[in-house]
Amino acid sequence: MSKSDPAAPAIRPATPADLPAIGGLGAELVRTHNDLDATRFMAPTAGTAEGYASFMGSQLTRNDAIVFVAEQDGDVVGYSYAGIEGRDYMSLRGPAGVVHDLVVASRYRGRGVGRRLLDATLEELAARGAPQVVLHTASLNHAARRLFARAGFRDTMVEMTRDLG
Repeated sequence: MSKSDPAAPAIRPATPADLPAIGGLGAELVRTHNDLDATRFMAPTAGTAEGYASFMGSQLTRNDAIVFVAEQDGDVVGYSYAGIEGRDYMSLRGPAGVVHDLVVASRYRGRGVGRRLLDATLEELAARGAPQVVLHTASLNHAARRLFARAGFRDTMVEMTRDLG
């Protein structure tokens, strides 16, 4: 985090006071994915923001979870959610840090907020001993894929979907 850039958002651990904003961003995440592929990704509902906020609140006190927010002028404009996980036979991987969510409010995208959140999350995962970090992103989310590739991530798995209805 550059302290010399006053326009850059502060990246900090999330608190319970941030949960309404995180919930709204979670709903934006659901909406964004549904817009990319409505047959694969669920649509947001009237309760999505509240549900996200409730779930993320349960993660704030977990020792194996990391939740950071990006704060700009007193407003939460993004968040990241990651965890430390052990061996996963379903994913065929050993212990790792897993980035579950990285969300930036649409009006703040393209300003480096996502990269700052990602860098802070990666630093914390490394500090907690994660030997590698994995994440999933929608194949059609080109901006996110570029961000992750610039941060050193490489493609390792491809999810494929077939509708049966």
